Amino acid sequence: MSQPLDLNQLAQNIRQWGKELGFQQVGITDTDLRASEPALQAWLDKQYHGEMAWMARHGMMRARPHELLPGTLRVISVRMNYLPANAAFASTLKNTGLGYISRYALGRDYHKLLRNRLKRLGEIIQQHCASLNFRPFVDSAPLLERPLAEKAGLGWTGKHSLILSRDAGSFFFLGELLIDLPLPVDTPTEENCGRCTACITTCPTGAIVEPYVVDARRCISYLTIELEGAIPVELRPLMGNRIYGCDDCQLICPWNRFSQLTQEEDFSPRKLLHAPPLLELFKWSEEKFLTVTQGSPIRRIGHLRWLRNIAVALGNAPWDEAILLALQERRGEHPLLDEHIDWAIARQIARRSDNAITLQPPKKQRLIRAVEKGLPRDA
Repeated sequence: MSQPLDLNQLAQNIRQWGKELGFQQVGITDTDLRASEPALQAWLDKQYHGEMAWMARHGMMRARPHELLPGTLRVISVRMNYLPANAAFASTLKNTGLGYISRYALGRDYHKLLRNRLKRLGEIIQQHCASLNFRPFVDSAPLLERPLAEKAGLGWTGKHSLILSRDAGSFFFLGELLIDLPLPVDTPTEENCGRCTACITTCPTGAIVEPYVVDARRCISYLTIELEGAIPVELRPLMGNRIYGCDDCQLICPWNRFSQLTQEEDFSPRKLLHAPPLLELFKWSEEKFLTVTQGSPIRRIGHLRWLRNIAVALGNAPWDEAILLALQERRGEHPLLDEHIDWAIARQIARRSDNAITLQPPKKQRLIRAVEKGLPRDA
């Protein structure tokens, strides 16, 4: 007669197996996310999801893991650190001639790596059970991963809407393994943001419209990655040199003093993507873009949107004749790109005029401004 399964011991083993597979933390929770449904519905009702139609299409299924895998009783939530050594946050953001790429995207695409590790974890658990149904997820299904991580004790939801850990800040990926075993669940951690609103006040575009609520339509990550059309003109000057994603709300967070560096080689920055000169990036052919971004999350936005984002960054850069020439050389390739190039050219020309004015005596400055405004020379 076989021994009954010791679920408490199995849960402890799962945490250990997870760490051996490279996860820095493993938590277990049930599937009840009813408490998150009102906030999700309100967010959708306000159209904060922008063009991400799949968010609305799946509706409340995102809060019901058991509908994704019938029979699911527990969710194993994991985190994996991604912050590379020498991340060069500040030096890249301050140098407007360089392109800033969100630190999570500097290396290999995390989706496949985490999913394979989660699948392996499921297979290990399966070997110790009479039967087990499981399914791994890494941003690959309508699932509220952050509330699940919160319930599983991985951290709390910060006012920027990301999961925060006292021991690891927020520079980590999340993944989930749905299983049909009634394992004991972990205890959620307490919220530790207090009165701090640094992430809200530092957001370049004011996308954090209230604590814990992000209007994706204003978020630079959404604008540079998810948005397929034109970037709103009023938001372009606020984007600076951020060409793929944005880390500002994480950079300013006091808890990220405790961020842990990744041990995964796959997350090491690729040389051509780490603090790259904007002018060099803007000259890439589609073939080079596809070659450099092979296996990278950046590849999914495509060459056109890549150039669109860089054009905006060039428009935000200080006056440089080389920038003006580079922008003009790419005109005519696509209407969407042309719109952003024309905007950037106008910005560059205006900046050149401003520079010229500052070098002239006051009377001549007024004359130059008058000419630019189309006024008579004697006005």
